[in-house]
Formats: sequence, structure tokens, C-alpha cells
Amino acid sequence: MANMQADSLRAPPKLDLLTSCGNFHVLVGVTGSVAAVKLPLLVSQLLEIPGVDVRVVTTEHACHFYDPGDVDVRVYSDVDEWQLWSKRSDPVLHIELRRWADLLVIAPLDANTLGKIASGICDNLLTCVVRAWDPSRPLLFCPAMNTAMWNHPITSRQVDTLKEFGYVEVPCIFKELVCGDRGKGAMAELSVIVDVVNQYIQKAAESSQEPARPGGK
Repeated sequence: MANMQADSLRAPPKLDLLTSCGNFHVLVGVTGSVAAVKLPLLVSQLLEIPGVDVRVVTTEHACHFYDPGDVDVRVYSDVDEWQLWSKRSDPVLHIELRRWADLLVIAPLDANTLGKIASGICDNLLTCVVRAWDPSRPLLFCPAMNTAMWNHPITSRQVDTLKEFGYVEVPCIFKELVCGDRGKGAMAELSVIVDVVNQYIQKAAESSQEPARPGGK
């Protein structure tokens, strides 16, 4: 009975990816910024793009800002990583997600996770996906943090490091923050994020329609 219960806990993450629909797979990473409250709306807008399937990877602290029940797709957390794997033949979730996704967009990317990624730290499901990410596939990041944190000298260095990795920044914007401060650091508008994602989807579609060159070159 115990083994049956364990199997029922491990099976959903794997089966969910196997039953995925859509021609283009978008993986959304969400971290512990207050901008995470926009996750349900971001997912719903991405799902409006024809042929797109979406999954979410969340950090523990991001869960403070949204209700997973309000998100229209499967949300993966650190718990799923450990429930899925119990023996050597079992799949590793961060690798399965890395294989599944055609594009990863981290929105919002808080200061803490920005620092982790820039330093190569991979201590949760999301940062493990990033560390294992296929560099031939697009990774977009949308910084979001308090203005004082954004203005810290280390922030620009870390953002530059991510760009050196080949990742694409969707820049934060100037506005009044939830804390009451006014300045730069708010996550880009959802319409901008969705538009950038859609641009990469269109590029992929156009690339797949290009005729093969003679000799395979």
C-alpha cells in the first residue's frame, strides 16, 4: 500500500509532461517578488497564443504571493522534484522540464534568485532547471525588486553576467512600487513580456518552415 501511495505521488509530474499539448512549450519560472501576484494573468495571456502549452516552476517564497488554484496550468515546486525520484531509473524533474521546454521565461526574477543564477547556485527546482538549461534555447528574465535593491552596484554586474550567458533581459520599469517607493525596479508590463515571448515563438515557427538546403547545409 505504501508503495502504491508513493507511486501515485510520483506519477503526476511525469505524466503531465507526456500528455502535453501544443507545438511550442513555454516554461514560466516565478520567484519571491511581489510581482508574482501577476502569475495567473501572465499564464492565461500566454495560453491565448495559438499552439502554446505552458507549465510553471515556482520557488517556495513565490507561493506567498499567489494561489496555485488560480493558475490554469500545472505548477511544479521543490516537493515535486523529490517526490518524483526515489531510485536510479526514475526521471529527474529539472532535467525533464529542461527537455520539455522550448523557452524559459522567469517572471518575476527577484534579487535573490538573480544572485543565485549569476553565481551558478542551484539549490531549488527552478535554479536547477536554469543550471541545466540548453543554451540553444531562449531564456528570458524579467527582474523585479525594490528600487534600492535595483540600484545596488552588484545588480548591474549580475544582470550583465546573465546576458553573458546568452540570456535575454526584459528590462524592469519605473513606477510606484507596492512598498510606496517610486523608481526603477518594477517588473515589465505583462503585455511586453508576452510580446517578447511571442516574438521567439514566431521565430521558431518561421525557422521550422524554412526549406532544407541542398546537402543539408
